[in-house]
Amino acid sequence: MTKIRVGVIGCGSIAKYRHIPEYAENPHVELVAFCDVVEERAKAFADQYGGKVYTDYRELLKDATIDAVSICTPNVEHGPMTIAAARAGKHVLCEKPMATSSEEAQTMIDAARENGVVLMIGHNQRLMPPHVKAKEILESGRLGKVLTFRTTFGHGGPEQWSAEGKGGWFFRKDRAFVGAMGDLGVHKADLIRWLLQDEIVEVGAMVDTLHKEETDVDDNAVIILRTRGGAIGTMEASWTHYPNEDNSTILHCANGTIKIGVDPVDQVIVELRDGTVERYQVGAIATNEEGGQTKSGVIDAFVHSILSGEPPLISGEEGKKSLEIILAAIRSAEEKRIVQLQPAQVG
Repeated sequence: MTKIRVGVIGCGSIAKYRHIPEYAENPHVELVAFCDVVEERAKAFADQYGGKVYTDYRELLKDATIDAVSICTPNVEHGPMTIAAARAGKHVLCEKPMATSSEEAQTMIDAARENGVVLMIGHNQRLMPPHVKAKEILESGRLGKVLTFRTTFGHGGPEQWSAEGKGGWFFRKDRAFVGAMGDLGVHKADLIRWLLQDEIVEVGAMVDTLHKEETDVDDNAVIILRTRGGAIGTMEASWTHYPNEDNSTILHCANGTIKIGVDPVDQVIVELRDGTVERYQVGAIATNEEGGQTKSGVIDAFVHSILSGEPPLISGEEGKKSLEIILAAIRSAEEKRIVQLQPAQVG
């Protein structure tokens, strides 16, 4: 295979700013198809990069020459489209959250496995340079066991960035399934699991709509988490962080503290108990703010997995575990109790 022939399903902002330009920069990829219910969006990219225009993803999937697809559509469509693509023999890169239920996520995983295709989920936080550096430091053992943590992802809301703007699908439960928690919280759930190399076993949450008007999804969530290894911490997802974005994480460990994304210059700061302070400038975390479209690395990782036959960096199984934390948070908020994640779910 000289080049992977890729079709992009959903031509909104995540496709515009991340998937499409990163595919275009990859020498092993040929962009051959663009699909969107708003034909003008798909046509604009076809005019720029070449390729066919579709308004129905099922027609795109009939093209046997397409090797892989990106699913960049509203959340409720991720599952059905991924399953259909896998059954059509296409490798799939699916945006997060991967599904609207654990059962749907498992069906996606099964479809990919049964048809011998790659399924990767777009949790780009794992690939951000400050997070990669922080994981390297944690794995060195110098900081000892992680005891408590705080991780936040907040900005002013998707109306500032999404193709549809205010009132778009992000704000509609029938299209988005969940609000800030699914847009931002699932990213940080995945990050904490990956950084700590541990699974979440207890979830408590307060989830509400505090400020956004004309929406039936959450704009804020504060979640308490306990890992299987005993660490406890909080995770915040917010669409009301005005005016600036916050995508920071602080881990308090037995031998000191590591701060990620709290300083614009020193993206990783280590403060040891003996008073030593280490500062690392390793590159920024990608943001939705002006000038913040740092390359995610997700597309290159997806393409590498297809070409090499190696498992994807963020598999469907990994995406499912992170999704289940969000599903547990919804249940916790609704039932006003701490929710236990079963061993089978986190094993």
